[in-house]
Amino acid sequence: MAGAASQSNLYGHLAAGFAARLDTVAVEVPGGPRITYRALDREAGRWAAALRGLGLAPGARVAVQVEKSREAVLLHLALLRAGLVHLPLNPAYRPAELEHFLTDARPQALVCDPGREAELAPLARGAGVRHLLTLDPAGGGSLPARAARVARGLPLEPRAADDPAAILYTSGTTGPPKGAVITHGNLVANARALERAWGWREDDVLVHALPLFHVHGLFVACHLALRGSRLRLLPRFEPEAVVRAFAGATVFMGVPTQYARLLACERLAREACAGMRLFVSGSAPLPERLFHAFRERTGHAILERYGMTEVGMALSNPLAGPRVPGTVGVPLPGVEVRIVDARGLLAAEGETGELQVRGPSVFAGYWNAPERTAAAFAADGWFRTGDLARRDPASGHYAIVGRLRALIVTGGYKVQPEEVERHLEALPGVAESAVFGVPHPEWGEAVTAAVVPEPAARLEEAALRAALRERLAPYKVPKRILVVEALPRNAMGKVERRRLAERHRDLYAGAAPLSRRSTPS
Repeated sequence: MAGAASQSNLYGHLAAGFAARLDTVAVEVPGGPRITYRALDREAGRWAAALRGLGLAPGARVAVQVEKSREAVLLHLALLRAGLVHLPLNPAYRPAELEHFLTDARPQALVCDPGREAELAPLARGAGVRHLLTLDPAGGGSLPARAARVARGLPLEPRAADDPAAILYTSGTTGPPKGAVITHGNLVANARALERAWGWREDDVLVHALPLFHVHGLFVACHLALRGSRLRLLPRFEPEAVVRAFAGATVFMGVPTQYARLLACERLAREACAGMRLFVSGSAPLPERLFHAFRERTGHAILERYGMTEVGMALSNPLAGPRVPGTVGVPLPGVEVRIVDARGLLAAEGETGELQVRGPSVFAGYWNAPERTAAAFAADGWFRTGDLARRDPASGHYAIVGRLRALIVTGGYKVQPEEVERHLEALPGVAESAVFGVPHPEWGEAVTAAVVPEPAARLEEAALRAALRERLAPYKVPKRILVVEALPRNAMGKVERRRLAERHRDLYAGAAPLSRRSTPS
């Protein structure tokens, strides 16, 4: 059993929590298999040994682009245990998107679905990836086969608190996506703060319907549940399946889009939520109407919190105490926050300014990007979130009221307008484009585009969206593409996305749910 090893490795922190519960269920899939902590610990050791047997030394990066499954959770634990650096990638990414991640992070191994092996092999070779392994949602593939031949699991690899555990790529406001380096110490500190703030219990059962490639689903959900409680893993978000999974469960974590879809599900009722103790929302602002509608329907007040890739979770409404709609609560234990004005000075009480964060969960910096790292921090070491916030002097709660720059958050995903514009302007007949966010009742913001055709070109919205679906993950494809004669510009000739957003702010008013597919986080 690995629990006696150093807890600087996040796996050691988890193992110390489940050491006394080895024969309890760790992960279950409704209607599918279960695995106990004893078996999970054993298999994580075998998978870790298989990966290290490829010649991957501690600190080597391993890119993972697989569908959500029990085995994907197992792979995450194996990477931690082996001291390897997990680079999780959205399964929806197309090769054109993947190329940047592979050439920038230079992983020594890539784990993908067997169905994509032939497609990704040339890309992997071109990026210098030494090993291409496969893993499917049913537990098949070359990596599990290799692990099955391992006679003895790998002991826990000691890691220092500042050793990288993961690199998560996040869309910034300028330039290509950048890799945030998350250390073992960052993850342990954040897990401990959340355990205290949310009163985590060993008998908790977490309904997990989030993706496994973002902070919310991979770090917050998994690292809380896998300390000795139970992870009820759903392969995707489907409202009826989620409500059924509430039976015998205690906690659900979701994004606002998911809560909107749950409210549209007839099964959602007080009786279905009778055993639940906590509903958490994050990754995007929770509209107050959703907060009130959910409480009226279920009797539960959603606990909204705030975090981001670079800082983990930073603020939360209280477990015991008022959960104020429209706010993200107060700083978590060990976390400091401040609001600064445009001059970089502390904002006056009650005034709006940029939210900045300091604490043990704040990331180490951006991978191989010292200039971008330096720009992300104030001179005195506080991380600049880029989010505009205001603190209510009476309650002490913070509210996120906007962003400094043009980043779009749709269903919990961050979309960089410039990336979508680059792909739009590569399409035949498109002279120029502008991508912006517009309020949407389901997604929070909908990615929207305005395009100017080249002379004599005839652009059709459906054809443009179909072409983008071949190049971009679905959540980045604009919900609408508007063909216009010209784009609004300021006196300096710069396109004014804000004017476009204001002009079309009612574009999706009254829109019905656009999809029943899984929800981003």
